[in-house]
Amino acid sequence: MLSPYRVLDLTTERGLLCGQILADLGADVVKVEPPGGSPARCLGPFLGDEPHPDRSLVWWAYNRNKRGITLDLERAEGQAILRRLAERADFLIESDAPGALAGRGLGPADLAAVNPRLIYVSISPFGQTGPKAGYAASDLTVMAASGPLFMAGDADRPPLRLSVPQAFLHASAEAAAAALIALHERHRSGLGQHVDVSAQQAATLATQSGSLAGAVGWIETGRVAGGASVGPITLRFVFPARDGHVSITLIFGASAGRFTRRLMEWVHEEGCCDTATRDKDWDHYFELLFSGQEPFAELDRVKQAVANFTSAKTKAELLAAALARGLLIAPVATVAEVVESEQLAARGYWQAVEHPELGRTFRYPGPFARPSAMRLVYRRRPPLVGEHNREIYAAELGIAESVLARLRTKGVI
Repeated sequence: MLSPYRVLDLTTERGLLCGQILADLGADVVKVEPPGGSPARCLGPFLGDEPHPDRSLVWWAYNRNKRGITLDLERAEGQAILRRLAERADFLIESDAPGALAGRGLGPADLAAVNPRLIYVSISPFGQTGPKAGYAASDLTVMAASGPLFMAGDADRPPLRLSVPQAFLHASAEAAAAALIALHERHRSGLGQHVDVSAQQAATLATQSGSLAGAVGWIETGRVAGGASVGPITLRFVFPARDGHVSITLIFGASAGRFTRRLMEWVHEEGCCDTATRDKDWDHYFELLFSGQEPFAELDRVKQAVANFTSAKTKAELLAAALARGLLIAPVATVAEVVESEQLAARGYWQAVEHPELGRTFRYPGPFARPSAMRLVYRRRPPLVGEHNREIYAAELGIAESVLARLRTKGVI
């Protein structure tokens, strides 16, 4: 799909996914790292618990299908080489602090002068402009500034970030999509663009309609472990099963009331609630609670009845009935259950990737999509540090071996 196109990936761990998405779509993505390797290679866990730049599982997770070179962009010689690389590139992705690359003569305007067709993608916490553009940031602070964090954690404690950093994954995915939009426009104009991606803005979309509540004067949703609060109403979404937990969208209203009605009919069949509970007006139950016609204690009794019901059944039993009855129930899967999933196996999701330097083959998570007209292929494992220096510098740029040796000695590559 993108095989005619070249991508220069200058990102830190904050943007690696963007390049990998483009690489999975067939682009020739060249990962540009500092001499010695990207700091992302220092992120664990490591294969065999052995810290090593080529054994970081974080690095493996976000760098398949890329080639890799080393280049010191702090040095004038390194900057000159990058400009030569940019002359023949279609995309450049970076996640430095706003203005940092421009300060080295490698900003969007600088490289547009070298290659007007270059699509320059910048990923940063708060965007390239605005009062917070220069703020230091972490996944925690970006998620807090974006909104989703208000739903993460216990009601009586400060919010918690998810165990796997999320903000820059949202930003990287948005950046890949925006880069392709810019490519589509380049077919018309013949010119590249500067794509400015804010992780805060990208992650804000993860609040779905929650970010609109304050703006339209609706009751804001609050965090409750395993559920959510809507004003004085506490909703519960995670329920016990005999062998773990399930997620149930136990909510009410015109769109969701019918699912709760079907659930309560099953709960009644199993003898876990009475007829009056089964036949509550689930389409208008929020209004009944807010108006005081239905006490909050009655909702607590309903939630407990559902918990008593689910705790007697396995996750598989609950899922099978959910499919048959049209219920909003999904098993909460463990990592082991995901790995052994019959559904993923049936779709051929897991991909075997050979690591010849280790003499082993590893099972990788599969492609993010299955286009009907093509197959996303894992062409290569993540690159070793500087693995393709000679291939790109000598074979493609025509730099003599004697010059490469001098650049290595000086620490430029």
